[in-house]
Amino acid sequence: MLATTLVAGSFLASANLAGLINPFSLTLLRFTGAVSLLLPFILVTKKWRNKVLRTLPRSMVISLFYSVFFIFQFEALKITTALNTGTLYTLVPFITAVLCVLVFKDKIKVKQLMIYLLGALGTCWVIFGGDLSRLVDFSLNSGDLLFIAGCFSMCCYSISMKRLYRGDELIVMVFSTLLGGCIWMGVALWLSGLPLEWHLIQGESVFYMAYLVVGATLMTVYLYQKTTVALGPTRVMAYIYMNPAVVALLSLLVNGQSINLQVIPGILLSASATLLLQRQANVSKT
Repeated sequence: MLATTLVAGSFLASANLAGLINPFSLTLLRFTGAVSLLLPFILVTKKWRNKVLRTLPRSMVISLFYSVFFIFQFEALKITTALNTGTLYTLVPFITAVLCVLVFKDKIKVKQLMIYLLGALGTCWVIFGGDLSRLVDFSLNSGDLLFIAGCFSMCCYSISMKRLYRGDELIVMVFSTLLGGCIWMGVALWLSGLPLEWHLIQGESVFYMAYLVVGATLMTVYLYQKTTVALGPTRVMAYIYMNPAVVALLSLLVNGQSINLQVIPGILLSASATLLLQRQANVSKT
């Protein structure tokens, strides 16, 4: 839940940086900043330093899925809207569960399918502001299809964290994954031909960038890695249903933006779905 809150905060921070520099450069700076913070600890600790090269090949695969999601998201937003991508992102928990059936031989019961539907309904309710007409008008375009491909990549990111885990030191795995992210986003930026423009981040923007580096990148990757290995991809991705609700709550606390009463039922549905999925997972273990 902490990781979900940190990710939700990244939407507010990113909104304040939007238009300042291109998204590829922004994401590369997030990864580079996080790597720079971890690098001294890796260098001074011999056992961690010696394990980086051995961990890096697997981390490159993990970070590839993570980076591809961002790349597809940026490309999709050139064609589609944030509303559409926010709605389609609710597919991630269900897709993750389906892929876990194929990879880990997990089972999905009818009750679980209904809970996933409940969660998707709740998040869509929040995203569309409780306005049924906006939901009816929703339609897919080529950008949406591109983003759906990105959602599959995000699911693979979660699954690969557990599938490729070999009892590694957590800090080494996180460092290697972030380093891989730097490499992949660097390649994407180079291919796009866009400039870095990091010098444009000044004044208040430095604070928002610091949050993205520490909270939304370093801490989030650490928490996702730790919880995915312990709980499994399905349970971790289920918290995505809470994302729109947490964004709304943070907007209230940070920006004083009131929460529309029409979205309250959606928030309650999302929270219920998340809790039910966690409870269902606990029952399955016993």
